[in-house]
Amino acid sequence: MFIDTHAHLYDEQFKDDFAAMLLMSQEQGVEKIFMPNCDLTTLQPMLAIASKHPRNCFPMLGLHPCYVKEDVEEVLEVMQEQLSSDISFSAIGEIGLDYYWDKTFVDQQKMAFELQIGWALQKDLSIVVHSRESTQDCIDIIAKKQDGNLKGIFHCFSGSLHEAMQLIDLGFHLGIGGILTFKNAELKSIVKEIDVKHFVLETDAPYLAPVPHRGKRNEPSYIPLIASVLAEIKQVSIDEIAHQTSINANQIFKNHN
Repeated sequence: MFIDTHAHLYDEQFKDDFAAMLLMSQEQGVEKIFMPNCDLTTLQPMLAIASKHPRNCFPMLGLHPCYVKEDVEEVLEVMQEQLSSDISFSAIGEIGLDYYWDKTFVDQQKMAFELQIGWALQKDLSIVVHSRESTQDCIDIIAKKQDGNLKGIFHCFSGSLHEAMQLIDLGFHLGIGGILTFKNAELKSIVKEIDVKHFVLETDAPYLAPVPHRGKRNEPSYIPLIASVLAEIKQVSIDEIAHQTSINANQIFKNHN
């Protein structure tokens, strides 16, 4: 059995065949799917899915750095109210820093990231971190906030081996997705050096589909394709990858075992 630790199931790309897509993932052994939030517009669609599929689909709460704008404080206030409600969120995510698309709101991104880490510590939840061209800054903020209780996933890890080791030392897991299957992925040489106990599997569906579906819509049923490449690199069985990465994910999302 597999766990997809990161899939945007509420995305428009799934609206026409959602039930078939979810059934296919279960047939491929993907028993749990964790959904990161983006902003206030994705919250209700995500919660509707979680409510309809409570045994398979689990929601997170967070403001994605690409959605941090002038109204960041008001948005975070509304999200904090959600966190105080009786909704059971599996983690705080997807949060972090993104310097790739736009650097206009970097200061606000950092403020939002630190504030949401604070929520995770208050609620004893893990965090799921988005970092694009900002890995070391994310690591530095996590290191500053790490009080021994902070844990989580560096989603779609694409940093260096040095950055990977810093994160592991901070008690974080690395999210391994479709990029691992790309022909010349640098990630292959990095995962070779790291024990499987530090990895979780993810798709980031509908984005970053693994080979042989690269460039098409990604979905949770493709998790075994990522797992098989990881198994090959680590020279272990795919069953061992499924077993260990599921243990890791269940430790991170402990409220949803």
